[in-house]
Amino acid sequence: MSASLLLSAVLFVPGADPTPAELAKADEMIHKYLAAETARLSKTVLDGAKTKAEWEAKRPKLKQQFLDMMGLWPLPEKTPLKATVTGTLERGDVVIENLHYQSKPGLYVTGNLYRPKGNDKKLPAILCVCGHSGKGRDGNKTAYQDHGLWFASNGYVCLVVDTLQLGEVAGKHHGTYGLRETNPVQTRFWWHSRGYTPAGVECWNGVRGIDYLCSRDDVDPERIGVTGISGGGATTCWVAAADDRVKVAVPVSGMSDLESYVTNKVINGHCDCMFGINYHQWEWTTILALHAPKPLLFANSDNDSIFPMDGNRRIIARLRQSYEMLGAKDKVDEYVSVGGHDYRPDLRVAIFQFINTHLKGDRGPVKDANFAKIEGKELRVFPEDKDLPKDQINDKADELFVAKAEVKLPERKEDFAAWKAELQQRVKTRCLPNLSNNLPAPKLLKEVQRHWQYFTPEADVATETRWFPTLNDDQVSLVIVTLNPDEDAEEEVKYWRKQLGHQAAVATLRPRGGGLYRWTRKSPPNTVERSLPLLGQTADSGRVRDLVASYGKISYVGHTFVILAGRGQAGIITAYAAPYFAETVFQVAIADPPASHRDGPHFLGVQQVLDIPEALGLLAPDTRLKLIGATDKAFDKTAAIYKLAGAEGKFERK
Repeated sequence: MSASLLLSAVLFVPGADPTPAELAKADEMIHKYLAAETARLSKTVLDGAKTKAEWEAKRPKLKQQFLDMMGLWPLPEKTPLKATVTGTLERGDVVIENLHYQSKPGLYVTGNLYRPKGNDKKLPAILCVCGHSGKGRDGNKTAYQDHGLWFASNGYVCLVVDTLQLGEVAGKHHGTYGLRETNPVQTRFWWHSRGYTPAGVECWNGVRGIDYLCSRDDVDPERIGVTGISGGGATTCWVAAADDRVKVAVPVSGMSDLESYVTNKVINGHCDCMFGINYHQWEWTTILALHAPKPLLFANSDNDSIFPMDGNRRIIARLRQSYEMLGAKDKVDEYVSVGGHDYRPDLRVAIFQFINTHLKGDRGPVKDANFAKIEGKELRVFPEDKDLPKDQINDKADELFVAKAEVKLPERKEDFAAWKAELQQRVKTRCLPNLSNNLPAPKLLKEVQRHWQYFTPEADVATETRWFPTLNDDQVSLVIVTLNPDEDAEEEVKYWRKQLGHQAAVATLRPRGGGLYRWTRKSPPNTVERSLPLLGQTADSGRVRDLVASYGKISYVGHTFVILAGRGQAGIITAYAAPYFAETVFQVAIADPPASHRDGPHFLGVQQVLDIPEALGLLAPDTRLKLIGATDKAFDKTAAIYKLAGAEGKFERK
């Protein structure tokens, strides 16, 4: 049967909005998918290491992967800290220095350094990293002054540092978690494409804080500890994993596991500084295991809704297993306080006692911190607004902390094939790791009518495929249109028939997250879109997978020519899918393409490899490319790539 006859049976039935029951079903399906992916990754504890020798062999690679997840690989240059003390005050036997340093040029870290008065010895030092305590202009470091006072009163040097979002020189933690930038509401999912997470800034600020401590004459660089609660607990994990100089770590209510975050949706209670980008699809506990076999106290509270005890139990069990494997089971312990998400006297005492034991060899009893409060203004590093640094980049850290790739074209046509293959491989392994040319064929989920069907390209993921018949004979047998989630299929068919100048048969594909099976989107907390990077995915990388998996199903009639088409982000998704079946694709056509992945679609770390103009150029020399409304000068680079490949005649731009 010809394509025309086969497709002519389609009835044009306008789509209806999903019912509440259908929407509930869509949410149930996507969360089952997320739970299944979480269960898969949860089996990969310690990257599968079963012995000390296996772990030690894997650890260097794993540490590099962890730094990559933080946006810290290759490691940034350790530029001059330019540490500056702006004020000093005394409280009894404690001297407090208000100071700042620059972890990168213009990236200011404000802090209070607490030290014993009159000391002339090298002392153990503590980096105290702060949780989410809003103290406004004073900085959240002022909320944790009792820790600084306790450590200095007990023979330590203690540096308490502000966080990026809640410090004196404020940046942003909330990017994908409900930060509204434009009208209509938009969040910064481009952080995923850039490979940026504020967790990386906090980690690097902590590493540079240790650099500062080690530069001081009163600090013993062989006795460094780090601790903090909540966001500070998370940063404790990051710094302990990143910096081998940390000899003792006490994260307090700072880390749960993927089962808690994703399956049980605890991610909804956390901002972006709590998470790296899980490119390498780790089980989350592996991060803390990088600190092993050095002393670690995993401290929590038994009624903490954002660090629930079931997750804590799984983590400490894995940590005990890893420490025992390394012959250091006496170096890891847990402490559970009774109550909610907060410091309490018993919790502080447990922290102080553990650090005393392992940094000073002092196993004696300790008392809780009990000091008169210092007014926040006295602890300011920049006393007045006029004192704030004019060269600060804190409020632009997401733009500048992780560099975008600068893709240089080869000089000779003979080098084009190797250049293209190398970029394609990097995109595949980093940004689209779950793709191959041999994905399982989608299974039929639901049929509205013969050629209006819903498929599952993988378990608990739904896509919609509709066929529209040819209106006359044409050399192009089939146009496959990839839809954005909210686009109307029939309107897109009309649009593309007009743009392509013929009345060919058209198939539309609505990939995951749209139409009848669209999941709930609420900002905040953006549950699905924020959970996926913890599993090494994005919604858009899943959509590329949907098109690749569905292609054979869509084009099974045996068409002479196939055009892949889409508008905006959907068009770029189409371009990323095209190489997986390029030999059967006559042309890729994209209308109104975004000029950069900053505007979507979003794939993990893609801008560390290339951007949209280069990605489109990789379709050369075999696949024709038509861009409609591509007025941005960035697409001049796409044209240059086609010319370099000797395929200038296959590139059309209007």
